[in-house]
Amino acid sequence: METPRPEPALVAQFSGLATPNLADAMGRFHFMDPGIQMRSGQGLCGPALTVITRPGDNLMVHKALEIARPGDVIVVNTCGNTTTAVFGELMGHSAKEAGIAGLVVDGAVRDTVGLAELGFAAFSRSVSAGACDKDGPGEINVPISCGNTVVMPGDIVVGDADGVVVVPLAEAEQVLAFVRELQEHEKKRIAEIHSGKVFKGEINETLRARGVIT
Repeated sequence: METPRPEPALVAQFSGLATPNLADAMGRFHFMDPGIQMRSGQGLCGPALTVITRPGDNLMVHKALEIARPGDVIVVNTCGNTTTAVFGELMGHSAKEAGIAGLVVDGAVRDTVGLAELGFAAFSRSVSAGACDKDGPGEINVPISCGNTVVMPGDIVVGDADGVVVVPLAEAEQVLAFVRELQEHEKKRIAEIHSGKVFKGEINETLRARGVIT
């Protein structure tokens, strides 16, 4: 069965959107835990190609590089392994050549300096010098958990310095609309701050309602 995929024009609208705004637009859900961190100084945005591996093995990560389409983000669940890296600089060269938008690993990567020099976006839970076997088993394009959030094949993944969010494909248009509203609200609030309304009046209203202040 063909994996659902977002239209490139839809994905492009998420590029550059701040992950905090996206998380807020999704009811403060669908963001990965703060253990998943940027490792090469590069943000990412693209549809998820999901991978699950056994601990200490990256056979299916190599296969994912081969079948990924340009613009995809490879998202990997290593079944809790954080001591052996499933991805490094050599694989980064392959990924870059194939036009892959980035990688998110709930596990380890290595060669972070090389990945940064390459300009390849990599997010992971840990960094380790250790390498993996290539024996399998594993699966590609199945529902996984990464960073304690669900990732479905074709979901839109956005990563920046604040973290990684996963936009469910079925909700993408609605999330975009909510983000635009949030951005407009923030612009208005910034203008209020600079015009003299530095603090939000409703904070004291809430405190009074709860009997904290009079």
